[in-house]
Amino acid sequence: MFALTSCSCFKSVRRALVLAVATAVAAAAGTAFAGETDKAVIGNSASVVFVQAAVAAEAPEVGLRQLIGEALKFNPEIAAALHEKDAAGHRISPAGALDDPTLEAGFLNLPINSLRFNREDMTMKMLGIAQKLPYPGKLGLRQDVAAKNSESVAFGYRETVGRVIREVRIAYYDLALIDSTIALMERNRQLIGQLLRIAEGRYSVGQSAQAEVLKAQTQLAKMTEELVRARRERRTLEADLQRALGRGAEAAAIRPEMPRLDAAPLSLDALREAALRERPQLLGLQALIDKSQKSLELARKEYYPDFDVRLAYGQRDRALDGMSRPDMLSLTVAINLPVWRKDKLDPLVAEAQAMREQAESLYQGQYNDLLAKLRQQVAIAEQSRESARLFETGILPQARLALESALAAYRVNRIDFPMLLDSQMAVLSYEISHAGALVALNKALAEIDQLTGKPVLEAQSASAQGETK
Repeated sequence: MFALTSCSCFKSVRRALVLAVATAVAAAAGTAFAGETDKAVIGNSASVVFVQAAVAAEAPEVGLRQLIGEALKFNPEIAAALHEKDAAGHRISPAGALDDPTLEAGFLNLPINSLRFNREDMTMKMLGIAQKLPYPGKLGLRQDVAAKNSESVAFGYRETVGRVIREVRIAYYDLALIDSTIALMERNRQLIGQLLRIAEGRYSVGQSAQAEVLKAQTQLAKMTEELVRARRERRTLEADLQRALGRGAEAAAIRPEMPRLDAAPLSLDALREAALRERPQLLGLQALIDKSQKSLELARKEYYPDFDVRLAYGQRDRALDGMSRPDMLSLTVAINLPVWRKDKLDPLVAEAQAMREQAESLYQGQYNDLLAKLRQQVAIAEQSRESARLFETGILPQARLALESALAAYRVNRIDFPMLLDSQMAVLSYEISHAGALVALNKALAEIDQLTGKPVLEAQSASAQGETK
């Protein structure tokens, strides 16, 4: 929740502004008019509180951790990546298994003229079995290729999870910012509406110029238009968050909490080491390089022949004179001849080499891109943190003091209405900018979390423990 919008300082300034304007009107137009103005102000303030309470009751705030847990369960991209991971794991065992043996049945050397099994000595009924045996090492390499592919897909699943979590966090923070902006603008619009009625009252008794009324009317219309645009943008941002969560079109509304200022320092070196150690995308590419190396070794193994072993049993009938004939056993071993090296085997090896070099180039490119993005996001995070601190410790307090000074000057007619209105609008602008700095900081931290493969604090602590060891 945006802390500054509900702090006592902001409320005191708002009350002081209303009371000061009411006092000025009372001095100019009489006690009766001032009493009616106070009643209007009190009534409008009560209605604003009632509306805000009703909205809060309809859409309670939802924590980011809860939404991330929901996305992990229901996001279809995560589910699809998980199924792909499971499928890749099931390919490992078949890749290292032998081909199914072949069972053969038939007869051999049956004479055509008689079609009798006892006429010729070499006629027999045959039952055999055959098994193909790859050259030693091929099956192990095929299984290694499948295992490395499964490992790469598993890292791809982790990368998908990290990307979805990042999308949820970014959408959540954007939605929190637009909600905070709408709340600030709505409160400011209510106050400007009250100032407009006071300006119209003063103008009616000749205590102010028509320009003050026109200024307030223009500002009120502008705030109304900005609220319409902000609410339209909110629907778009909420739709993005609903999609990342895996929700349907009829999902309930979400009211996020405003993030707070994170004061933890960032170490670029520690984050870089954590990214090299934990980023699923880099680990998946490393597994892809290992797979390409195994594929190259397997392609070179294709220069060696495979074996086809056949074992057959032949049963012979008795001879015509009744003498028994012994049954026969046959064993054969056949090999393929890999003679088409130039047209078949050499291109396979060249392809495997090219795929390995491609994987290495992809890894280097992603590594360079990761380092560049990491430096960029760390710079954004540090800049946003400093901006948020500056707003909290310097800009906002000074702007509120300037508004109080403008109120005091307005009481004694030392400044005109437009200057008072400009002071109030400046405070609103700084409040929105402060909320934007908080959101920018947390969005940068979300980007860093994905780049490093784990939360920022965990990544840095793990690196520090590694240095200690």
